[in-house]
Amino acid sequence: MTDPRTTAERLVRRFARETNLLVAGRTFSVEGTDAVADELRRLLPALGARLGTGSVTFAPGRADEILADGAPLPARTTAAARVDNAGAHMPVSTLIAARLREQDLVRGIRIGIAMVLEPKTAQLALLLRDAGAEVVVYAHPDEIDVEVAEVLRDRGIPVDGDPALSGAEERAAAVAFLHRGIDLLLDDGSHLIRLAHEEGIPVKGAAEETTSGLTPLRLMQESGLLGIPVIAVNDAAMKTSFDNRYGTGQSCVFAIADVLDGAGIGLRDQPAVVIGYGPVGEGVAAHLRAFGVEIAVAETDPVRALRAAHDGHRIGPLAELADGALVISATGAPHTVDTATLTAAKIVAVAGGVPGEVDVDVSVLEPVGVHLDRVADGALLIAQGGCVNLAAAEGNPIEIMDLSFAVQLGAVEQLLTRDLPAGLHPFPPEADQAIARAALDARGDTIDTPSREQRDAQSEWRSRRYLAAAGEQETSA
Repeated sequence: MTDPRTTAERLVRRFARETNLLVAGRTFSVEGTDAVADELRRLLPALGARLGTGSVTFAPGRADEILADGAPLPARTTAAARVDNAGAHMPVSTLIAARLREQDLVRGIRIGIAMVLEPKTAQLALLLRDAGAEVVVYAHPDEIDVEVAEVLRDRGIPVDGDPALSGAEERAAAVAFLHRGIDLLLDDGSHLIRLAHEEGIPVKGAAEETTSGLTPLRLMQESGLLGIPVIAVNDAAMKTSFDNRYGTGQSCVFAIADVLDGAGIGLRDQPAVVIGYGPVGEGVAAHLRAFGVEIAVAETDPVRALRAAHDGHRIGPLAELADGALVISATGAPHTVDTATLTAAKIVAVAGGVPGEVDVDVSVLEPVGVHLDRVADGALLIAQGGCVNLAAAEGNPIEIMDLSFAVQLGAVEQLLTRDLPAGLHPFPPEADQAIARAALDARGDTIDTPSREQRDAQSEWRSRRYLAAAGEQETSA
């Protein structure tokens, strides 16, 4: 018989899986007084949710155990339904796209989107198209939902991408996409930005979505090789603070738990080691902790290692921590999980991910379950070492990608309204703040504003300690 804690965890994961919505920041109602209801009331706040009167209700033990606005969860049985459902939960991106349309900024501009193609990305493409842009989409072979691609094609947006491509054919397809005459490129991993530079294909500007994509672009900039302006979308507070920590944290840990559950393995059946304690690693560790998993962290950065220790995690070298553990790489760097780790660990998964993050030849893997393979006599490998939240789930929650894509749309606005030289450019703080305010408005939340006295005090550079003694007053703003 399943224990109440596991039943509660499965219900929460089912809500996320069937809706692709975020748990953190949401208010849930929990009905009932049994042990499962009690576990839900414990788990949900640990995941960042609030308990109260919410639009989503858990009613364990009833015929419909999860209700949305009093009804069973809506079915998302087709790709078109998944795309449209994503659009219904992306108010901030919709607002920014409407501004682009009203300003007539993108009319006649060809915008290439080179990102993981799933329902939220499809909505980004549709929003830009509806704002007046000419939109073309590219997806890497391991990052394309072919049904979503067909939805976009049916709605008039060209999509380049084929899961059967590899090697020289994959590169040729990417080059052909770049030859479509792209003005602005919205990239994920900077693969297409870098390829355009290698091939000498002109692009006027770009925006980069990820940490792993910005790292090589910084090397290019330092070497004088970055020939176009690129907005560092990943570094915007409204992207990294939410996408990496809450989005990737939830989607990866929930996907890992679902895969292991299908194989009869509990998330708490072994300790976990999180490799890397940047925003993704923090989010993964926080979600593992909510599920009661014993966590250790392996880091190469001393500051991040200390942060992990002060968050209550054991820290140490990976070689000393990996034995018999669930090892989750959160570095976004190649060769993070080597063959020694694959031999010592019990299970290995990748959160986020770049090609080659796990040193494994996938052709020799032995399938043992859905999204689960055995590495010779070593670890179980989830999703063949690829991005677990994409291969075994539906990517980050919709509301999270709403914020990230709002920043991407803001980056398009910046590239078209500012005369930016070649190089990496930060997303302006004032634009970040505007997106945050729009997100608060969409939630129906209000916050304080500084008083005049507070603003005046902030505008005075002289020390308040000595003003009174000098018989002077603060300068009014």
